[in-house]
Amino acid sequence: MNDFITTLTQNILDTSWIEYVAVIFGILSVWYAKKENVLVYPTGIVNVLIFVYLCYDAGIYANMGINIFYFFMSVYGWYSWTRKDAGENVLVISRCNLSYGAVMIAIFLALFLLLRFVLMRFTDSMVPGIDALTTSIYVVGMWLMARKKIENWIAWIIGDIIAIPLYAYRGLIFSSLQFFIFLIIAILGYIEWRRKLLSGQPS
Repeated sequence: MNDFITTLTQNILDTSWIEYVAVIFGILSVWYAKKENVLVYPTGIVNVLIFVYLCYDAGIYANMGINIFYFFMSVYGWYSWTRKDAGENVLVISRCNLSYGAVMIAIFLALFLLLRFVLMRFTDSMVPGIDALTTSIYVVGMWLMARKKIENWIAWIIGDIIAIPLYAYRGLIFSSLQFFIFLIIAILGYIEWRRKLLSGQPS
């Protein structure tokens, strides 16, 4: 146990300043998402752009790609959350119906198989299966968040549980701790969004 704490402490001390900045903005972004605050997107943009570099450097290529995807989805989500329809109404929290959920699952499976093949065939990734799995989960989660579907939190929770050991294994200890914090906030986010949905509280 003492060896683990010593190693963890040393890894945190060895963490680069840019990773600290990324983690801080990442935590802010998830916290704003929990509060259903549109600031989730500008803070998230800073986080994902830094993680493009960090993931490339660590050889987590699919997660690098998803952070590029996150950037574009953050721009779309920012627009989606603030756009008003003809009745001057903004997007509200809702659930996926059966057909919507089936489409999301199909997209997840297709993306997982494609990414795993690409990573195994064309990269030197040491974790192609797990990298492809977390990436596919997060792609679906990001889309569901942009559309304010409550199921986005389930995707984040599952992805974070997998990402915690993945980032630790690749030496990004502080980022691994970030995903642990993400996991806690995601659970709280699901609870808060569910409460709003059940109470009919306007977003």
